[in-house]
Amino acid sequence: MTSSNGAGGKKLKVGIVMGGVSSEREVSLESGRNIFNKIDRKKYDPIAIFMDSKAAFWEIPIKLLMRNSTKDIEEDLSEEAKYIPYEMLKARTDFIYIGLHGKYGEDGCLQGLLELLNIPYTGSGVLGSALGMDKYVCRKILAASGIDVPKTLPVFKRQWQPEKNKEILDAIEKEIRFPCVVKPTREGCSTAVKKVVSREGVPAAVEEAFHWDNTALVEEFIDGMEVTCGVIEDDQPLALTPSETIPTDDVLSLEDKFLYGQGENKTPARVPDNILQKIKDVAVAAFSALDLRGYARIDMFVRKDGRVAVLEPNTLPGMTPSTVLFHQAAASGITQTEFIDRVIASSLKAHERKRGPL
Repeated sequence: MTSSNGAGGKKLKVGIVMGGVSSEREVSLESGRNIFNKIDRKKYDPIAIFMDSKAAFWEIPIKLLMRNSTKDIEEDLSEEAKYIPYEMLKARTDFIYIGLHGKYGEDGCLQGLLELLNIPYTGSGVLGSALGMDKYVCRKILAASGIDVPKTLPVFKRQWQPEKNKEILDAIEKEIRFPCVVKPTREGCSTAVKKVVSREGVPAAVEEAFHWDNTALVEEFIDGMEVTCGVIEDDQPLALTPSETIPTDDVLSLEDKFLYGQGENKTPARVPDNILQKIKDVAVAAFSALDLRGYARIDMFVRKDGRVAVLEPNTLPGMTPSTVLFHQAAASGITQTEFIDRVIASSLKAHERKRGPL
């Protein structure tokens, strides 16, 4: 299936899924809205699809799409929107642009459903999405591929018992040292991410991480420049212009990443040309090692000695109007509408060529 150019041909019906059940649903709403507004209507017929807090799909009108929050939308779904059973999704859409972020949308769950329904979609397949979401497993694969990652220790909830905590804290103090960073293994957008400066601060940070996942990660605090680099697949992965992300605090926050005027991004990153190229090379290497598809954004650190360490991939990066991914595309002469078009074209090509699930 290929997209029409709109010149007398049938437009591709693109369902744009947003909302969802994760901690990132409000960012997802902003991403979905922006995709809906910026998509090329000469080529595509966009359909706004809202995933509610029970993971049900609803086709929503413009009046709901423009509501302030997912809660505001959900209040009037039964009266203003059209419920879409999973099995009817293929009859309503030709293609799904996934505007979801986080659990159940970015981690392979929705991708598996779409594979069963035989509907092509944006981004990585089931395995690539799952790997991208699980930071611990992801880092093991990246390290095995020769890619630098932060020193990391997992703390499993089943092992976090009073009689074992001293042993765990001793291991953190010896292997990771302080300061360190504690986070859930399968959350994004800086959810429950804490910088810890002493042994005494670890238990509270780990307990907060356990609110979101059964595995917490304790990783080294890297004193360097945080950078991020978008990658888009065009037969081969192509790195966009890397950006430097400047947090307002020690750890980049959700507001820094997505709210206009909060965090500061510099595109291109303020590093020598050889380091800029190294960032792009590492981003492409990580994209390939994890078998990511379509597009992604790779978050990294440039260490003081020039090495580039990968923090995590974002297999469905934010598509809000102010997201850094669009800054990087603009630096390469690509508008938001053109970028969305490229993502769709790349995804369609990947699905046409696949044998079995993507």
